[in-house]
Amino acid sequence: MSEPIENEDISFEDAFAKLEEVLRSLESGGKTLEESMALYEEGMRLAKQCHEYLDSAQLRITEIASGINSNGVVEDLN
Repeated sequence: MSEPIENEDISFEDAFAKLEEVLRSLESGGKTLEESMALYEEGMRLAKQCHEYLDSAQLRITEIASGINSNGVVEDLN
């Protein structure tokens, strides 16, 4: 079973890898209902965290794209 997230500041890549581990564990079966529920909760937390990372990246990309002037130069975003 996956270790619960101790530190909410893990990278996207680490959160995604843990999410994949949780999914593999759930798909393999053989878990009690309690174990399955704990894995499901962990998976939902990880999925939410990954989604937040992706939303943040999308916002940053939008900010960068809107900061490009007509000459193709990125203007200062601050």
